Amino acid sequence: MTLYEMSFTYEQSAEQLRRRIRQLEQAAHRTTDSHELRCIHRRLSALTPLLREAREMSSLCRHYYERSYHKNEKYTL
Repeated sequence: MTLYEMSFTYEQSAEQLRRRIRQLEQAAHRTTDSHELRCIHRRLSALTPLLREAREMSSLCRHYYERSYHKNEKYTL
C-alpha cells in the first residue's frame, strides 16, 4: 500500500469520527441528565483530537511526495 492509498484509509476514519461526533453533539442537545452530559462531553473531548489527526495524516500521506507541499512539522523529523 502506498502513502497515497493510505490517505484514503485515514479519510474514511475521519468521516466515521465526524459522524460519531455529530451523533454525540445531537445527544448532548437532547439530554437533560447532567451525568450523561458530562459523559458525552468527555467522549467528545477524546474524539476531537483523533479527528484532527486523521485529517492531518490523510493530507500528509496524500501529498507527501509533492515538491510544493508544505508538510506539517508535527509529523516530520
